[in-house]
Amino acid sequence: MFPVHGAFALAMGITSGYPVGAKVASDLYIKNLCTKTEAERLLAFTNSSGPLFIIGAVGTGMFFDSKVGLLLFLTHFLASISVGILFRFYKRNDTSSGIIPQVSIKSKTYEILTLKNLGKVMGDAIQKSIATLLLIAGYIVFFAVLSNILANTGVASFFTTGIEEMLKLVHVSPDMSDGIFTGILEITNGINKISKLNGLKYSESLPIVALILGFGGFSVHMQVASIIADAKLSMKPYLAGKLLQGVFAAIYTFILMKFTNFFSLDIVESFSYSNNGIKIVSESSNLFVVILSLVAIAISIQIIRKMKI
Repeated sequence: MFPVHGAFALAMGITSGYPVGAKVASDLYIKNLCTKTEAERLLAFTNSSGPLFIIGAVGTGMFFDSKVGLLLFLTHFLASISVGILFRFYKRNDTSSGIIPQVSIKSKTYEILTLKNLGKVMGDAIQKSIATLLLIAGYIVFFAVLSNILANTGVASFFTTGIEEMLKLVHVSPDMSDGIFTGILEITNGINKISKLNGLKYSESLPIVALILGFGGFSVHMQVASIIADAKLSMKPYLAGKLLQGVFAAIYTFILMKFTNFFSLDIVESFSYSNNGIKIVSESSNLFVVILSLVAIAISIQIIRKMKI
């Protein structure tokens, strides 16, 4: 694989958000631009949450502080790079590494983007992006409903009780247990629950939020599974990479908050939702940002499919 291909996958993943990185890694393998091992290495660290979601929805929309978003995005990016460095050793002795397959996995014609076909390509991309948007939104809704069902049936309490005990061991507020469990299923609702907790210090909540952002949640993992199905890439290195990314992001966030004042984040209580008007505007803004993120992701995926990387 040429370095530019891996750089493109990382750049698209970190700027466009879930699940564009997975799509690019899968396409590189399908187009015979990398081996299966190289594609799985890329998959482990290039599929990340984008700045629009972290800085816009999480930082500004949920915590009402853009500096929180900047801190989380920086640690998220550093964690992604750290996982990439570690995964250079994944299947290091694989004899197929560096050998590009000569036969395409899937016979498919790719159209080069030019001024003549720009309208057609854009039209197809926007049209097909609706289906992709519904796929992503469908997973989000499914896991949001699932988390509510588990909460109402009492199943969630079994898991949250265990999470509470683990949080107590590391001297972290157990109030975040519900948000952590929800975030494991779907990150948006989980982080939103944590942001609404009163009396939490940033030094406690932000490393946990970074952990959830890095891990991605099973809603994202199911999206990735559906995207890489045609390429038949293994999910094991991807899941290991996401777990490591979450741990690295939490550690980096804790270190930056504990030992530096670069972001000037005071140890303050989270914002209180005492004003109903502010609450309505905030939740509307969160929904708007999430919708914009999904549209951008869907259109990006379809344009990538039309272009030669």
